[in-house]
Order: sequence, then C-alpha cells, then structure tokens
Amino acid sequence: MKKEDGAGQTQPVEEQQQQLTELGSSTVKTGVGTIQTLTIIGQIEGHQEAPEGAKTTKYEHVLPLLTAVEESDEVDGLLILLNTMGGDIEAGLAIAEMIAGMSKPTVSLVLGGGHSIGVPLAVSAKESFIVPSGAMTIHPVRLNGMVIGVSQTFHYFQRVQERILDFVTHNSSISREKLEQLMLNTQEMAADMGSIVYGQEAVELGLIDHLGGLSDAMACLRKRMKKYKKK
Repeated sequence: MKKEDGAGQTQPVEEQQQQLTELGSSTVKTGVGTIQTLTIIGQIEGHQEAPEGAKTTKYEHVLPLLTAVEESDEVDGLLILLNTMGGDIEAGLAIAEMIAGMSKPTVSLVLGGGHSIGVPLAVSAKESFIVPSGAMTIHPVRLNGMVIGVSQTFHYFQRVQERILDFVTHNSSISREKLEQLMLNTQEMAADMGSIVYGQEAVELGLIDHLGGLSDAMACLRKRMKKYKKK
C-alpha cells in the first residue's frame, strides 16, 4: 500500500509507520502545507545509553531529522510534542539549539511535563503552548556518577547552569531573576531544590507563550506557515 507525498510521488505506508515507530515522528498534509510532527518523550538520551526498558528520545535520531525538516522543500512547519522527564544536558541543549536556529515555523506543545532540560526544549520553538494540566519542573544542574569535591567542579556546574539560564531567558519572556529564583527554591520539593509550575502559571511567568491544546497549537502553526509562505 502506498500514499502520495508532497511531490506527487508515492511513499509506502510501511515506511511511514517505521518512521513513527522508530523516530516518534510523522508527516501530515494540511490545506496550508505539510507539517512534520516530532515527539520528545521520556528521557533525553545522550552519549550514554539509558537503562533497558526506559522510554527515550535519542539525539542522534532527532538532529538529522531536524536538518531534513529545515532543508526539505516538502515540509512547511514543525510541531514539537513534549512529555519528557529530562535527561542529558548536552544532548537536550543541542536539540533545543537546532530548533531555535530553524527558519521554518516551529510550535511546541507541553503535554504531560517538561522536566529539567525539557524547559529549554519547550521554549526553543518560535511559539510555545502548554495544556492546563501540563507541568514544568525547574531545578539546578545535577550530575550522575563520580563527583570530585573541588572548586573546579562547582565552577563547571555554574557554567552549565549559566548556559541553560541564558538559553531559556533568550527564548522566552521570563526574567533571569525569576528563573533563578524558581531554580533555587528550597520551599516546594520535600527532598530537592527547585520548583514545579503548571499550565496557567507557566504562561503568567512568561516561560510559555500560550495556554492551549493540540488544536490551538496546530492553528498557530498553520498561521505561521501562511506568513512564511508569503515571504
């Protein structure tokens, strides 16, 4: 069984199903153009493989996919669906920087949650949405494995945290002071430091642009695609 693609050519349905299964991605044709949908779920996997059985998003799959979307004449916009528990900082920032650097219309939608490095991923799109029950978890940088107790380690943590703060504040409307305050909050989590903000609160803080669901995010993306085509 085959289906026509945007160029009038045929693409086997089996290939589309494989793309959806392996990459969490699908291509949808609409009246204003073709939308690539990318899901970022579970743990962002970097240089180290996640434990067996863990749901992951692999950066080595996502980076070439984003490059293909940017360069393809057949794709007009990107919708990013987020429900992530965080993960590798370098990999997550790499994906976020790729999305932020795209010229094509991009819209993100936070569904279940955007934990830790999921925050930069959520704000990396040109416009961001969060559902009312969606949650954003903001906390300081953590490191797994051996930690050497010297001043250089603390300095390294500070530098990484600065990179995240810079990216989030540059790509959203939240102030740096407020973001740092949320990150270093000691009053909210029983055995941790940081904050959890939900749908409406995330919008009021300027972290996310809009409160809304799938239809709202799609309508926004279609509007941006129309403007992009007119250019």
